[in-house]
Amino acid sequence: MFIWLLVVTLAVSALVCFIATRFFDKPIGSILTRLVSEELSFAWHRYITFAIYVVGISGGGRIWALERYITPNTEEASVVQLNAARWTLEVYRTIVETLQGIAWMLLVFFIFALIAYVIVRGFELRRGKRGE
Repeated sequence: MFIWLLVVTLAVSALVCFIATRFFDKPIGSILTRLVSEELSFAWHRYITFAIYVVGISGGGRIWALERYITPNTEEASVVQLNAARWTLEVYRTIVETLQGIAWMLLVFFIFALIAYVIVRGFELRRGKRGE
């Protein structure tokens, strides 16, 4: 039963990552195309997609939290049993924590992208004033 929970949480977090990647694909591509050259934009876009999957799956997997289903907390306590309510709770936690990890990663990306945009725009304005 534990192995199935592990497989299901991995599949759910991968699906959530896939959906989030598709949802943010065009905005990330547009931002990167604006900030860097076409060749670099493609490479960085692939890296950001990879990072979404890594952060999302590692955030949603929570191996340390799933250990309670195979090892008891104390010598007197028994292992927590997996029932329908626990399955529902674990799948819900997987979705929420996957989204939370992705949200933090994208927040950091967009903050740095905004800073880079301001710098690039400043250089463009400076170049435009010199050309006049």
